[in-house]
Amino acid sequence: MQTIALIAHDKKKQEMLDFVDHHKDLLRHFHLIATRTTGTLINEHFHLNVETMMSGPLGGDQQIGARVATEQVDYVIFLRDPLTSQPHEPDINALLRLCDVHNIPLATNRRSAHILLQYADQKLNKAQS
Repeated sequence: MQTIALIAHDKKKQEMLDFVDHHKDLLRHFHLIATRTTGTLINEHFHLNVETMMSGPLGGDQQIGARVATEQVDYVIFLRDPLTSQPHEPDINALLRLCDVHNIPLATNRRSAHILLQYADQKLNKAQS
């Protein structure tokens, strides 16, 4: 089963919930991991059994980065707030860099996340054929 990491900055949490609500039937076919607050919210609203890491500022971004580096994550959806300074910006940049280094598809806004899931759905359907 392929893994999708879901991360959302505080001002993007509702946007992530709306996104997951729109794609919940597809997301059920993936192992989902997320930073603590994002994963907890998704679990409470949709019961998708998201595996949660630590909160982003407490190391959750780095935990997901470690899984990216060890090829345990297939896709990353990170709804970032580009207008708010983040205290853990170095961790965020490290995660984005790891996605580039390991050629992991990364979406950082809702539209690119939709495109990423369309791609993931196509690959899933080919694998099941």
